[in-house]
Amino acid sequence: MFTRITLFAALFAAAPAFAQDITIVDAYARSASPAAKTGAAFLVIENHTDHDDRLIGVASPAAKMVQLHTHKENADGVMSMVHVEEGFALPEGGAITMQRGGEHVMFMGLTGPFEQGAMIPLTLTFEKAGEMEIEVPVDLERKPGQGHMQKQETSD
Repeated sequence: MFTRITLFAALFAAAPAFAQDITIVDAYARSASPAAKTGAAFLVIENHTDHDDRLIGVASPAAKMVQLHTHKENADGVMSMVHVEEGFALPEGGAITMQRGGEHVMFMGLTGPFEQGAMIPLTLTFEKAGEMEIEVPVDLERKPGQGHMQKQETSD
């Protein structure tokens, strides 16, 4: 029975996620170490609708605080992470690519360690499409630039 449940979970994680024609592709989460208090999720959000939308919020029980972040360079050339309160524009027929060194979901005050292969529940909130719930796999071994191009299923 355990094997069937594990197989079902793996198949579920590889299936497409849709919320009114918005698709989540290639999602994964990671933290720097098992003792880390922060983590991040990276994903591609595709808009297959005929209108613009905006990712305006994120939430997860995996952390005390979850925010949309990006990296910005200051006048001295130093990069720092900043909270993007207004969210990210999602143009009609376009995509948001969240990746290391750029836009991402930031988990602060992790409620438990991010363990290889675990699934992190994440709710994405869009201005027009509403909420989309997904499960993001933890991949601590993935290197920057590696992509699996797997799609994720919502739990509508």
